Formats: sequence, structure tokens, C-alpha cells
Amino acid sequence: MFGSMPSAEPSANESVKAVTAATFKADVIDASKQALVLVDFGTPRDSLCAQMSAMLEKIARASKGAVKIARIDVERDAAVAQQLGVRSAPSVFAFYQGRPVDGFSGAVPEAQVKAWVDQLVRTTGAKGAEEVGFETAYRQAEESLAAGDVSRAAAIYADILEMEPSNATAYAGAVRCLLHEGELARARAMLDAAPADVAKDKAMDSVRAAAELAEQAEAGRGQSAALEEAVEKNPDDHQARFDLALALYAEGQREKAVDHLLDLVKRARSWNDDAARKQLVKFFEAMGLSDPLTISSRKRLSSVLFS
Repeated sequence: MFGSMPSAEPSANESVKAVTAATFKADVIDASKQALVLVDFGTPRDSLCAQMSAMLEKIARASKGAVKIARIDVERDAAVAQQLGVRSAPSVFAFYQGRPVDGFSGAVPEAQVKAWVDQLVRTTGAKGAEEVGFETAYRQAEESLAAGDVSRAAAIYADILEMEPSNATAYAGAVRCLLHEGELARARAMLDAAPADVAKDKAMDSVRAAAELAEQAEAGRGQSAALEEAVEKNPDDHQARFDLALALYAEGQREKAVDHLLDLVKRARSWNDDAARKQLVKFFEAMGLSDPLTISSRKRLSSVLFS
């Protein structure tokens, strides 16, 4: 649907390469310009080296292509090890953007190795082809959703989830598509069924807020005309104005909904335990912090609160 994507779990051939002096430049120096390359110096005849190799391969497989392993047998290619100052095996050197960035020697527990690699990925900003592919897919889905092509956005998110069921960004996107289609019950069911690691991801915060807002606004759907009349008759009917904002939001009139809540904040900031401001915050979370309306409305709210 959104172009060719890498498989969700790279094969050993994709994440691990046996490297020699002749291939070191291509498989380490050049390859490190696309990913973080861990050069694994060891020998398969040594049990500690074999354990380290297995650890590194496991970490590489879980990295979505951000980490590659270049394996060098120090007995067969001693020259490379000597050039890099390797004095014992196992030893691991990390290369990124064509140069060594860190390393260690000896038997190290798996948890420490993983933490070391995670830190390197964060500090270098290394991204594999799969992660880059996902980012392209996210962008395509967001653009489709913004253009009103909900079915295409939903199909893109479904493709990602088929490859990576625990992808929180795609999971949240799929829920948002249901909300755009008015499938509130299905969206709630999907939120409730989210795996624990997905449910606690920050990507779920805005879509969870959007679902709660949609549920809250459902009761007021179709009542905007009557509520507008009530507000016109009595501009200080705070409850009517608050309910009108929810009804307008439910009908897709976001700007008018925001305007009424801002007006309510101006008129009675502390009414109903600061209800108008809190509702605006829910609007912002549901719309997304990068939404142009969110950005402009937050500025307006700040000017009201701090004037």
C-alpha cells in the first residue's frame, strides 16, 4: 500500500556479516554511514566469544536495522585486530559515520551490552532502513488523513501493524481513523484491547484524549442550534456555552468550539473548577500539538490567562 517495506525481522544475513581485511572498508566503514556497525572481534572456538556473538546478533535483530554486526575472526584476520589495537577477545568496537565511536573488551552481561548499544543508538541517531521506511509510511498516512482519505490512511496503518503488531504509532493511527469515520464503539474497543506496551506509549495519549472527547461530545451532537439560541439569550449562561462548545466540536466546527471556550475563560475563568481551560487542553491533546489550530489557540489561551 505504501511501497516496499523491509521485513519486520531482519534475517541473520541482513544484520550480521563475516568481515575480512579485504571487505572491512565496505562492510564497516561504508556501512556505518547508514547504520551503527558493531565490529565483533572473536573466535567461534571460544565459548565467551560465542556468547558475545549471540548477544550482539539478538540485539541487532531487535534494532529494526539500526544496528549491524561485522564479525571478524581474530585468528584468521589478526591484522585487522592489531590495527585497531584489539588485545583480547571478545572485543567489540562501534563504528558510525565511518569512524570508531566506542568499544569494550571481555565478558559483559547482556543487560549491560544492550544498555550500551541503546545509548549509542540514541547519541548517534542511527536509523535503519526499516525505521526510515516506517517514518515515510507514517507521513503518508498523516497526509492521507489530513486530505480526508481515511481508507488509505487506515490501510497504511494496517500494513505496519501486520509487520509490527506492537507499533504504538500505527496502533494510535488506526484508532484515529476509526474516530474520523465515526466508529466510536470500535475505536473504544481497540483502545481497551491495546497491549500493555502499546497502551503506555506516548503515541497513544492524543488518540485516547480524542476518544474521550468524542464520547463526551456524543451526547450533545445535533444540539448546537438550541444551545446557540440559549447563549444568545443569556451570554452568561456558562453551562450552555460549555455544552455548545462540545456540540460544535462533535459536529466538526472546531474553531467555533475553541472560540466559545476561550470566551468562557475570559468571562468566568474559575467557573466549575476551571472547566473551560481544562476542556481546551483536552481539545489540544485530541487535535495534536502540531495542529495549526492548537498552536494558535494555545497562544490565545496564554494571552487570556496572563493578561
